[in-house]
Amino acid sequence: MADARPWTSVSMPYVSGHRGDAWAAEAAEHGGSGTQKLLGVEEVAALAMVADMLGVEPGEPVVVRRRVMFFDDHPVELTDSYYPAAIARGTKLAEPRKIRGGAVALLADLGYSPRRLREDVSARLATPDEQVALRLDTPACVLLLARVLLTDEDRPVEASVMTMIADGRRLRYELTP
Repeated sequence: MADARPWTSVSMPYVSGHRGDAWAAEAAEHGGSGTQKLLGVEEVAALAMVADMLGVEPGEPVVVRRRVMFFDDHPVELTDSYYPAAIARGTKLAEPRKIRGGAVALLADLGYSPRRLREDVSARLATPDEQVALRLDTPACVLLLARVLLTDEDRPVEASVMTMIADGRRLRYELTP
């Protein structure tokens, strides 16, 4: 992913309700091919961080969709997206396959249109599992982005935890007062 210019990521294309593969579009803007592989979909008990992000009790059931994102066939990001089971159960969010048009568009179709987001960014050393999955040298830093999508009623409908390679990556925030 590292090239002569830094990679700047902007979140809005991912949460605007755009129907399509925002990751493929972002990768194309950087002259490459963006793909993703769905690693699994399951219902799990919410850990404390995810419970806090979704406004549910720890241990409450949530559906998680685990993916790895590739740029030109190189893994660059691990993404786990969580949904309250009350929203996801019995929908395509809980099925172990890609969602045509994307999860955000499906949430809108289900009556849960995301209208705003909250993100927390941090950095740390990659764990041994992350080093293997992202093909990183030892030691290596990763960026962590924790994003919550909220409806107009401030209901959290998706919590994503992304672990990104830090090499050449920059996050940009554009805010409107």
